[in-house]
Amino acid sequence: MKINQLNKTELFAILTGIATSTLIISNILAFKTFMFFDFILPCGVLIFPIIYIVNDILAEIYGFKKARQVIYLGFVMNLVAVIVYNIAIMLPAPVFFEGSEAFAMVLSNSFRVLLASFMAYLFGSILNAYVMSYLKQKAEKYLFIRCIVSTICGEGLDAILFITIAFYGAMPLTSLIMMIFTQATFKTVYEIIVYPLTKVIINYIKKLPVN
Repeated sequence: MKINQLNKTELFAILTGIATSTLIISNILAFKTFMFFDFILPCGVLIFPIIYIVNDILAEIYGFKKARQVIYLGFVMNLVAVIVYNIAIMLPAPVFFEGSEAFAMVLSNSFRVLLASFMAYLFGSILNAYVMSYLKQKAEKYLFIRCIVSTICGEGLDAILFITIAFYGAMPLTSLIMMIFTQATFKTVYEIIVYPLTKVIINYIKKLPVN
């Protein structure tokens, strides 16, 4: 099927797939951290903002209810992935397989980190979609403002929940606050940079037929 033959319903399925797969990939990447100037960030931030960009597109084109359905689906599929990872880790490996420890190290997380990830994604994404939809009623002409404000709200709550739940008590409070600020800022700047592409996609989808 050619891209110019797609309709809004078909693109909804594609965007749902992108959002769900991106979430699962970002949670695997989050195991590794990297230095961003003097700050430490999880590698998941390299791809996780895409979830919020797709979230903006879904809320803008299909409305808050549809965007929320995709968020719930992503949550469930991420939970399924975590369950399957842990089952795979527990299964006995053949004697010739030497990567069991590395496999477990990458794909297993503490309950605290998992809880932080699930809560941050669920509430942050829902807030992002809600703000995007709400602002559309108040300032429909100002797409850039709506995208950025919704991202600041969603990413801000996401960073607060994830870092607080995952790391509170494990580092000084000032370091924790700085990590929250840095992660939320990084993701927001990410969206600002790719906003022209977000706008092009939204305008393109708006011109497509429903079926």
